Amino acid sequence: MSQHRIEADYLVETPDDPERTVATIAGEQSNGTFVRVPGETPKLLERAAARVVKFEVIDRFVGRRALPTAHPTPDQEHLTRAKFTLSWPLATLGPSLPNLMATVAGNLFELRQVSGLRLLDIRLPEPFAAAYSGPRFGAAGTRHLAGVQGRPLIGTIIKPSVGFSAQDTAALVAKLCAAGIDFIKDDELQADGPNCPFNDRVAAVMREVNACADRTGKKTMYAFNLTGDVEEMKRRHEVLLRHGATCLMASINSVGLAGMIELAKFSQLPIHAHRNGWGYLSRHPLLGWSFTAWSKIWRLAGADHMHVNGLANKFSEPDDSVIESARSCFEPMFASKTCTVMPVFSSGQGVTQMPGTYAAVNTTDLIVTAGGGILAHPGGPEAGVRALREAWDAALQGVPQADYARTHPALSMAMRAAV
Repeated sequence: MSQHRIEADYLVETPDDPERTVATIAGEQSNGTFVRVPGETPKLLERAAARVVKFEVIDRFVGRRALPTAHPTPDQEHLTRAKFTLSWPLATLGPSLPNLMATVAGNLFELRQVSGLRLLDIRLPEPFAAAYSGPRFGAAGTRHLAGVQGRPLIGTIIKPSVGFSAQDTAALVAKLCAAGIDFIKDDELQADGPNCPFNDRVAAVMREVNACADRTGKKTMYAFNLTGDVEEMKRRHEVLLRHGATCLMASINSVGLAGMIELAKFSQLPIHAHRNGWGYLSRHPLLGWSFTAWSKIWRLAGADHMHVNGLANKFSEPDDSVIESARSCFEPMFASKTCTVMPVFSSGQGVTQMPGTYAAVNTTDLIVTAGGGILAHPGGPEAGVRALREAWDAALQGVPQADYARTHPALSMAMRAAV
């Protein structure tokens, strides 16, 4: 383990000398403090200090700092942006994801010399692969349970997001299962309140899912939101197993990294990782995380599916960021364990985004969820499911969507409704 090292790539903005700023970050995140202390010997620094292994200035300009500070700053000053890579010996923290977070994304964001800082990527040595399960199902296991091969899983979200009782939810699920949908999920706001208790919702929904599977041979995958503390999630997981559920969902920013690690240890079902709250970690381009770096933590912790937003989404994220996030889900993390996950496209999705989605990622190992795009179809949910499937058929066959729609009424109606 003494020879293994961790690497992390960053983008920094600073009004100070950039090389000195990066050296300060390296010290702050390993051996250092703001003054030299007894015992901080050259031998200790060689053994334990973070190293700057790459440094590149990418821009020098006069302008205003990207991030505010408590100290007075001029509106116009000389600023530098640079990319750099830090390397840490694994021996100082061991293969521990919680302690990795403190190392690569700890106090460095608060440093006075830093007027912008973003974590771009991380690379972990093999001992991390041995320490954590990674995805237990991924695309292959999810496809097996959902009975879908050769195309994306077509899914939806229960809408309205909250307000339905358990029986209301089950009634909608019955319609969607009859329509042949592959995947349904709770909205992340639907929890375990008295209006729709978790246990009641699972029992009512799975009665409909199982009944439809008995009739048709197709069992729709439903991701139930079991977000809670660890003991709550354990109890809810047992309920899911008792009723024959095939997926669970957790809001990973809410359960936290330690909660996710524990969930992955006991879960016997695919984990649908919902990233709600992602904006507060990422929206400013010079603060926080890239999805590539952040998602690696959760992939290794045990996520099987990860939300990546969607093209032309209802949020603020541009398409190139969505595409980069989706592609990063397929990038192997280790030689011994790839930790690849299924990206989940969501947020204002419909038939018009499907050709661009396929062109961007060139794979069908996706889950595509459309709320209004299915439930608000002029022909009803069955036509909504059919329209999404037809949109993917056209994309996979390389047929322009408008041409395919001429002989496929559900797709044609969805396209007109989207205009």
